[in-house]
Amino acid sequence: MSTAALRRRFCQRGMALISSLLLLVVVTILALSMFRSFGIQEKIAGNTREKQRALHAAEGAQQYAEWWLSSSSNAASGPVVCNGVLSANLGQGQICSNKLDSVTAPPLQVGSADAGVTYNPNNAMNATTGSNAYLDAYFAAPRFYIADAGSSADGQGEIYQIDAVGYGANANSVAVVESTFVVKQGVINRGDL
Repeated sequence: MSTAALRRRFCQRGMALISSLLLLVVVTILALSMFRSFGIQEKIAGNTREKQRALHAAEGAQQYAEWWLSSSSNAASGPVVCNGVLSANLGQGQICSNKLDSVTAPPLQVGSADAGVTYNPNNAMNATTGSNAYLDAYFAAPRFYIADAGSSADGQGEIYQIDAVGYGANANSVAVVESTFVVKQGVINRGDL
C-alpha cells in the first residue's frame, strides 16, 4: 500500500468524527429550543385560562347585579352613599349615589375604602374543609358596584352603571366589566314569580 492511500484512510476517519460531533451539537440545540418552546406554550395556555376565569367571574357578578336591580323592591330603594363592602350572599345590596374612584385599578374603591358588594356564586362551601370552595380556586370573590346614573331620556326609568371585577387564581389575573342597565317603570321581572 502506498503512503498516499494510507494518508486518505486516516483523513477520512478524522472527518467522520468531526462531522458526527457537529451533527450531535446541532441536534442538541434543536432539542433544547423545542423543550423551551413547550414551556413557553404552557405558560401562555395557563395565562389564557386564568384570564378567562377572571372574565367569567366578573361577568357572573355583573349578571347578578343586573338581576338584583330588576327585582322590583331593590330598584325602588333609593341611592345611598357607599363606603363599605357588603355581601350579596347575605341578602345585602345597595345602589350608590357616589361614583368609583377608578374602575381600571381594582379593587373597587371610593376614597381609600373598598366599596361594592361581593358575590360568591352558589354560596359554594367546600364540604370537606368547611372553607369557601370558590375562594379556594380564585384569588378573591367577585365584586360589583351599582351607581345611579339618573333618569332615562324618556323619563320612564332609571339608568344604573354597573362595574364588576373578577379574579383568577392570583391578583395578577383580573378582569373588569362595565354595563349600563335601565330599569323601567311598569316592567315586571317574571323570574321572581
